[in-house]
Amino acid sequence: MGELLSRRDEKSRVVLMVVSLIFVLSLLLPLSCDASRMGISRQKLEVQKHLKRLNKPAVKTIQSPDGDTIDCVHSSHQPAFDHPFLKNHTIQLRPSYHPEGLFDENKVSSNNKEKSKSITQLWHLNGRCPEGTIPIRRTKKDDVLRASSVKRFGKKKHRSIPKPRSADPDLVNESGHQHAIAYVEGGKYYGAKAIINVWEPEIQQSNEFSLSQLWILGGSFGEDLNSIEAGWQVSPDLYGDNNTRLFTYWTSDAYQATGCYNLLCSGFIQINNEIAMGASIFPVSGYYGSQYDISILVWKDPKEGHWWMQFGNDYVLGYWPSFLFSYLADSASMVEWGGEVVNSQPDGEHTSTQMGSGRFPEEGFGKASYFRNIQIVDGSNNLKAPKGVGSFTEQSNCYDVQSGNNGDWGSYFYYGGPGKNPNCP
Repeated sequence: MGELLSRRDEKSRVVLMVVSLIFVLSLLLPLSCDASRMGISRQKLEVQKHLKRLNKPAVKTIQSPDGDTIDCVHSSHQPAFDHPFLKNHTIQLRPSYHPEGLFDENKVSSNNKEKSKSITQLWHLNGRCPEGTIPIRRTKKDDVLRASSVKRFGKKKHRSIPKPRSADPDLVNESGHQHAIAYVEGGKYYGAKAIINVWEPEIQQSNEFSLSQLWILGGSFGEDLNSIEAGWQVSPDLYGDNNTRLFTYWTSDAYQATGCYNLLCSGFIQINNEIAMGASIFPVSGYYGSQYDISILVWKDPKEGHWWMQFGNDYVLGYWPSFLFSYLADSASMVEWGGEVVNSQPDGEHTSTQMGSGRFPEEGFGKASYFRNIQIVDGSNNLKAPKGVGSFTEQSNCYDVQSGNNGDWGSYFYYGGPGKNPNCP
């Protein structure tokens, strides 16, 4: 009889425990749902605040055929002036000096020898921004949501810089970035120039990108690296499509807390009302077809110390104020030109994301992508052919580089490749 009672007591205890557990869960479940709802609404609020910071009030708005919205924003309202050090900054409307001597607008626009085929931006088909404004590609909610976090939106990943002579396969797989570049080091450099063939490489996965650019570098490859970068890129993650776009980048701490693409943070001060950072370049080169290239020049103004950028022969775009940098406040110690892709494939597999035209250098003009007339700016503010140019690629059977020299093209190289292929599994 006693045994029967103790069994009943045990059953009652179990039933009581189950009922209590259900009761506790019924209380916690709404809380966890509320917490998750709060998390979502907090993120929504964070995204909205960020969009408000980036998208300044527009004087005029232009819809581009590729789906972009270009806002013509008064130049004094651009994102650069959110920086505390730029609150009372007077915009410098022109550089004091241009490489090879005093800056002369007529000299820049009349020197058209380098034009292969005329390149413009797609949004120009539907309008232009008035004087006194700058064109800014509007950031959409989806652009920010594609980033790993609001904080990381518009930023490159740490360790994405090509470091010649460090082709350790473990490092390649760990960083996921691969390069095919030409470079100079060991001197003091005050700028760089290149004419870059423009293509639309295919990207295998949306979290990968392919770009062709120049890098102006100061400091070590540690945590203190300074970098100014400009070129063209295809980045579905950043822009939401596979268009080839003009871009710039800067960092003063090896891509950690400082810097960003284009005008996606305070830094670069734009003065030009015709070219939009991050907007599509049009047209692009075709295999065996017409070849298009862009000219990019970045140099340090010897008087003010700011780093200026010129696109083509006609467009001085603006400048990075010298206070943004530590090493580059003086000069660069290395210049690189070339291509970079992200390989996100696991277990040593290789992506089929293309670099350049997606063809190897040996295929030559009309098939492989090129950089031509690469130059550096020396201490006397003169454009010079670089001496002792080295080349570097982590895996030449995936992406390669071949350099040369001749009268018309000066110092040049072909670069790129298809990524995954029978010799690059």
